[in-house]
Amino acid sequence: METDIKNYQKTVEKLSENYTQEDFENGLSHTDAKNRLELDGPNQLATETTPKWKLFVRQFNNMIIYILIFAALLTILMGHLSDAFIIGLVVIINALIGYYQEVNASDALEKIKSMLSTQATVYREGQRLDIPAEELVVGDVVFLEAGDSVPADLRIVDTDNLRIQESALTGEADSVEKTIQALTATDVALAEQTNTAFASTSVTNGSGLGVVVATAEQTEIGKISIEVKGVKERKTPLMREIDGLGKGVSYVVIGAAIILFIIGILLETHALSVLSLAVVTMIVGSIPEGLPATTSVILAMGMSDMAKKKHTIVKSLPAVETLGSVDIIATDKTGTLTKNEMTVKDIYIDNHHYEVTGDGYNPKGEITKFRKRVELNQQLTLFLDAGYEANDTTLIKEGDNWSLNGEPTDGSFLTLYHKVNKYGDKNKYEELDMIPFDSDYRYMAKLVLDTETAQKILFIKGSPDKLFPMATTYDSRFNQVEWNSRVEELSLQGKRVVAVGYQMIPDEVDEITHDLLSSGITFLGLAGIIDPPREEVIGSLREMRKAGVEVKMITGDHPLTAKTIGEKLGLADNISVITGPKWDKMSEEEQKKAALKYQVFARTTPKNKLEIISALQANDKITAMTGDGVNDAPALKKADIGVAMGIKGTDVAKDSADMILADDNFATMSVAIKEGRRIYDNIKKSILFLLPTSFAEGLIIAITILMQRDMPLQATQLLWINMVSAITIQFAFIFEPAEEGIMNRPPRKTGRGLMNKQDIFQMTYVSILMAIVSIISYEWLMYTGADQVTASTMMVNIIVFSKIFYLFSIRTSKLAFSRSFFTNPKAFLIIGIMLVLQLILTYVPFMQGAFHTSAMTSKEWGLSLLCGITVLIVVEINKYIRLSIQKGYNQKVSMQK
Repeated sequence: METDIKNYQKTVEKLSENYTQEDFENGLSHTDAKNRLELDGPNQLATETTPKWKLFVRQFNNMIIYILIFAALLTILMGHLSDAFIIGLVVIINALIGYYQEVNASDALEKIKSMLSTQATVYREGQRLDIPAEELVVGDVVFLEAGDSVPADLRIVDTDNLRIQESALTGEADSVEKTIQALTATDVALAEQTNTAFASTSVTNGSGLGVVVATAEQTEIGKISIEVKGVKERKTPLMREIDGLGKGVSYVVIGAAIILFIIGILLETHALSVLSLAVVTMIVGSIPEGLPATTSVILAMGMSDMAKKKHTIVKSLPAVETLGSVDIIATDKTGTLTKNEMTVKDIYIDNHHYEVTGDGYNPKGEITKFRKRVELNQQLTLFLDAGYEANDTTLIKEGDNWSLNGEPTDGSFLTLYHKVNKYGDKNKYEELDMIPFDSDYRYMAKLVLDTETAQKILFIKGSPDKLFPMATTYDSRFNQVEWNSRVEELSLQGKRVVAVGYQMIPDEVDEITHDLLSSGITFLGLAGIIDPPREEVIGSLREMRKAGVEVKMITGDHPLTAKTIGEKLGLADNISVITGPKWDKMSEEEQKKAALKYQVFARTTPKNKLEIISALQANDKITAMTGDGVNDAPALKKADIGVAMGIKGTDVAKDSADMILADDNFATMSVAIKEGRRIYDNIKKSILFLLPTSFAEGLIIAITILMQRDMPLQATQLLWINMVSAITIQFAFIFEPAEEGIMNRPPRKTGRGLMNKQDIFQMTYVSILMAIVSIISYEWLMYTGADQVTASTMMVNIIVFSKIFYLFSIRTSKLAFSRSFFTNPKAFLIIGIMLVLQLILTYVPFMQGAFHTSAMTSKEWGLSLLCGITVLIVVEINKYIRLSIQKGYNQKVSMQK
């Protein structure tokens, strides 16, 4: 049916039926355009901005924050306003940090909107007019010329050497030649829709006419904006785990508090007000108030460190850690795994195969044969001259950076020429005439005058299938079969193949014609061109695979080219490729399986990229996505962590991402993964360190209620332990280096809790141990005649000393007194600061009044120190037993292998 025919399948004749006398330059009538504008709306993208108050309010949507707010409300009800103030301050600080991060992240949708052209040249009622692009309607005929930004999706109906740069949308490095012929296939990838121009792309050469077939959200860029808008970001693994931990802690603490309150009432030991205060004190003591603040500080410091030392800008705190748990990295090819700088790597002249060293546009390298530098002969010199002259691209040097103004393929010949001839030297040829590249002829030719010999020469380069017949016309012995096999050989390597030739021209000829070229050329040779893989990526991929992180390539490029690049990079041992059109035909369940099976996804659309990320996440894989184009934006936002390129990345990609690689170096990903794992380890260590202390305080209060004794600790003392000492000591984890072998272990499993059975066991016995040694010491001191304030002060110091010694053990998975003991010198500085704070708490009169403390004797200090050492010894004995069992298990597995 006609309604099922896609725009790229329609013929020019069919499209012209809608215009007066079937002339596109008559365009629409003003009345028709006005009616369509009222019906369809303006050609602009709608954006929604989240109110800042909503951004602030949603920072409180966290289980740990709920617990803290609950604790603050309870302390207010009990009249402990200073305690409530401190807890409330922690809540507000955490909310402000999160709010600041979100406000500073620009709106990706606004950036997409700004990419649309503001002006358009259209034909209406036979007149060529410049109108605001937002007034374009479907059916308008738009005139395009070099330098224009395409204002809507257009079906091309007339061209004059029209070429459009679409890399940001499709991933193709070169500008695309546009034609008017209808395409017969039903499922054609964006990169292959050669008769369509897409909104936000740029015209690089020539001119043409196009009929508007889609505006606003119906354009390809508009569809991307809808996808970006519709993507719901899921919480990072760390945030999900901390939420789960928060729920667990809250259930245990509140449940224990209710049970103790009931037992206290039944025992009738304390008055109701005293019992209520004791239970609230237990809740305050058991809740780890310092956890959100400490987590935020560790993440913020990691974020700062990555920006300063690792050229990585992280836009949200949890994203710093997320990379450490990544299972799969889905990445764009062009500009990410490759340089996005076309490079000549092979030259075939006669029976000689030359290789070219050096990658990219920087003209460093040489022409070699059998890995030895070759001296230029006449044929090779002519080959270089021809590639240089049959060219209308400019190679630009700015400081140490090299860039192009023109076509990447042409630029590869300029770079090749300057690898032999010094950049900036004036060559001996003077331009006389030129035939620019045209999609109908697929070659470029230039007539030049050799100023040294006064000989006119015509240089030509282009598609082999166009130049081979010219070579045969000039020389009937030209072996097309042999040269076609070389073209096929290079093509199978994923290389673009360009043929080069020349013709000596008589003095009386001053201009080039196609007839002149068809009279025959002297064939020079072939160039094999490729967008080279980044060398540093190869080592990075090797390290990622070792760390259990799989990398998948998602690109708009040709499947053969993508597979070749994947093999060169070592993407996987065996690379399987699937194309976007084939992916589209799969069911959701089939896509879920294919996402894991295939390593390379070629000829993909922005929608495909989003679906692939969703399919990977449906397999419970923590997925990162790297990219630099507008077409990557939805997938970047959908991924657990989106990573954009900082130099060549579009603004849309950067604003959709969670992280930006400032140096465009994909190899930085392996460094970031290592840093993410280090940060996760340190956050987990800080939690393992913080929770036993909090639980020990709760146990002390609980045991006291059950023993029907007076409270040994005041609420302010508990807050000192939980806030001041905990946060101070936990600063040590910020500077804790990565443990050995951190990149040899697989990513942690999705859905696994923050704490395993061993962690829970350790927290349980450490909590009980701290509580028991504290209560026994307190009771012994009271028994020897000390007053309650002194005994209470000693108990505070016992808990703090226990924390300090426990820190030495929790810092490393090895034994405390091993090489790891001195890997974090700042830990000793922080412990020193904590000891000074304890002295101030114990001896300064103002602190004694505020926290109900008094001076201690050497006996009491000695007892506090002994209790701390006891905790360290017990924990280290448990660790030694655990490590011995693990070592024996590993040896057994190794012997079985």
